[in-house]
Amino acid sequence: MIITMAAFSAGFINALAGGGTLVSFPTLLALGITPITANITNTLALCPGYFGGMIAQRREFPYQKERIWKILPLSIIGGLTGGFLLIHSDEMAFRTLIPYLILFATLLLAVQAPLKRWIVGGSHHTAHPRLIAAGGFFLLFLSSIYGGYFGAGVSVIIIAVLGLLYDDSLASLNILKIIISFSVNVTAAIYFIFTGTFDAMIVVLMSIGSIMGGLVGGTLVEMIHPELFRWIIVALGFCISIWYFLYG
Repeated sequence: MIITMAAFSAGFINALAGGGTLVSFPTLLALGITPITANITNTLALCPGYFGGMIAQRREFPYQKERIWKILPLSIIGGLTGGFLLIHSDEMAFRTLIPYLILFATLLLAVQAPLKRWIVGGSHHTAHPRLIAAGGFFLLFLSSIYGGYFGAGVSVIIIAVLGLLYDDSLASLNILKIIISFSVNVTAAIYFIFTGTFDAMIVVLMSIGSIMGGLVGGTLVEMIHPELFRWIIVALGFCISIWYFLYG
């Protein structure tokens, strides 16, 4: 019941503001699941939540098809690399990284709004286009590695990098963000299925919870102020990271 509710909350939070992993991952740790197994389980369970976003923005697919095929290989290789690094991480070393990863994800969520304003406002780039493209694709690859390794806050990184690469509106770039995040997580999840340790029953329960939470969040998104909700999650993330710094 606790696991399903945590996944429901994660799906709900992701639909409204993003950052649902900041709830679901610590919950798994609190229930005594080892850090790497908890991370793998969390990645597998939250993957279905991306389908709703892709279905909602399916009309944007034809306009972004060429870019999708350019970016997809980087996302897949990056997600696989991140998954490989996680599987081959020492359990104690990963546990040491947890408060830093949660704090990093929380900070990304905190700067989400100014990043969006910067992306929307930055319609002209003064640097050489080829340098921007090369640097942007490299950053996308690094973002994909991070997404496969831990994943919390990766969507914020991706949308910022896409803002460097393309002059499209935020709404248009959002479908690219969802597809990249989905491909990274699915690639890592498939790798984890064959190489990692996870509890299949927990994955099923969390998947159901995350889908239900996403549906409810998507329905209520216009009734709840997402900015207020985002700051509540940021505050929660800071509290969780401080707790792990002190007692983790």
